[in-house]
Amino acid sequence: MTRQLSLNAFIYPSGHHEAAWRHPQSRPDRIYDVAYYQEIGRTAEAAKFDAVFFADGPALRTNVEHNAASGLEPITLLTAIATATTHLGLIATASTTYYEPYNLARLFSTLDHISGGRAGWNIVTTGTDLAAANFGLDRHPDHATRYARAREFVDAVVALWDSWEDDAILLDQQAGVYADPARIHPIDFVGEYLSVRGPFNAPRTPQGHPVLVQAGASNDGRAFAGKYAEAIFTAHQRLEDAQAFYADIKAKAAEYGRDADQVKILPGISPFIGDTEAAAEQLEREFNELTVPEYGLKQLEGIAGESLRHLALDEPVPLELFSDAGDVTDNSRSRRQVVAGIVQRERPTVRGLLHRLAGARGHRVFAGTPEQVADTIEEWFRNGAADGFNVMPPYYPGGLEIFAEQVVPILQRRGLFRTEYTGTTLRDHFGLARPESRFARRPALAQ
Repeated sequence: MTRQLSLNAFIYPSGHHEAAWRHPQSRPDRIYDVAYYQEIGRTAEAAKFDAVFFADGPALRTNVEHNAASGLEPITLLTAIATATTHLGLIATASTTYYEPYNLARLFSTLDHISGGRAGWNIVTTGTDLAAANFGLDRHPDHATRYARAREFVDAVVALWDSWEDDAILLDQQAGVYADPARIHPIDFVGEYLSVRGPFNAPRTPQGHPVLVQAGASNDGRAFAGKYAEAIFTAHQRLEDAQAFYADIKAKAAEYGRDADQVKILPGISPFIGDTEAAAEQLEREFNELTVPEYGLKQLEGIAGESLRHLALDEPVPLELFSDAGDVTDNSRSRRQVVAGIVQRERPTVRGLLHRLAGARGHRVFAGTPEQVADTIEEWFRNGAADGFNVMPPYYPGGLEIFAEQVVPILQRRGLFRTEYTGTTLRDHFGLARPESRFARRPALAQ
C-alpha cells in the first residue's frame, strides 16, 4: 500500500496565533461552547483527518488579560466530540505528574470504549511550576524525576489496560458465567514512585488500548518516545532539523526492538492561506499587528529564563540571550532551542521575534497559496522529515475550514492523503498494529 500522510487538527481555543481572538474571523465568544468543538470535529472528519488533538495543563498558564483561554478538560470534551463524529480520532493531553495511573487509565479506556476505538493519550510530564501548588506540593518535580515517574506511569497504565485478556468475557448466559477470572490478572506493579495492584475494572478496548502519543524533544523525551510513543508531535522550523529529529527517533525506536514504521512523527504547521502568496502574507501581517507586546514578552521571558524589559522592541535580540541552547540533540528545553535557531539565523528585533513566535509558539508558520502549502507538506513527507502533520490553524474555525476545502483536495489528487476512511479506529488511520495483551496465552507448541 502506498504510504499515506496523517493529518491531525490541533484544536486551540480561538486559533494558534496569539492574537487570533482579536481577529474578526475567530470566535472567542464560543470557546466554552461544546457545540463549537463538535462543529470543528465534524469539519475535520468531513476532510478525513486522522484525529483532533487538545493540549492541556493543570494550571492557568495563559496571560488571560491579553489572550482567550479555555480551561475545559479535554478527555471530557472529546467524549462530546465522539458523539458528534463516527471515525475521527480523539487525542487528549494528560500529565503523568499530576494524575494517578488507575484513574487516568479509566478515563482513556472509557473514551476509547465510547468512541469505538478512537482515543489517543498525549503523554506529558508537565513543564510548568504553576501546577505544583494546585496539587498541594511545595515545588514542581525536577525534569529527571518527572521522566522517571512517567516511565513507571506508562508501564502501569498499559499493564492495567492489558490485564483483561481479549477473550476474558465469556457471556455464557445459560451457565451464568459472564467472565473467566483466570483471564483477568492483577498487575502487581511496584516501582520507585508508583505501585498499582490491579487488575483493571474494564475489558480491553476495540483498538487494544489507546494510541500512545508524546511531544518531548529533550534527551529524556527522545528516549521516552523511542520506547513508548506510537505518534510524536514535534516543532521544527527547517527541513534539515526535522530530518535529523525524524532519523534520531526512528533509530531510537529500533534500539528498543520496535518497528520504526510503527512510530509516526508529526511536526506542527500553522498555515496562513490566501488566493495569492501576497494575500497570505498580508493576512499574517494583519494578525501580527493585533499582537500585544506585553503578552509576547511574558512568553519569551519564560523561554529565556530572564527578564527582557531592558530591551527596546525595535532593537536586535542579543545573540548571547540564547547562546547556551546547545546542540539540537542535547537539550532539556527544546523550545528554547527553536528560538535560538531563529535568533542566530535571522537576527530579528525583539518585535520581529515576538511576531515570529506569535504564530504558533515555535512551530512552523507558513504563508502561501493552497498549492504552496501542499508543496511544503509534500516536501517534508517525501524527504524523511514527517509522516504527517499536526495542522495548527492560525484562527478557528475558518482556518481549518479553508485548509480542509482548499489544501486537502490537492493532497488527495496527488495520492498523498485518503479520500475515504478505510478503518474505524485511530490505529487504523495511523496504520498502527493492534497491540496484543501481555497476558495473552500463547498456543502450546506441537509435540
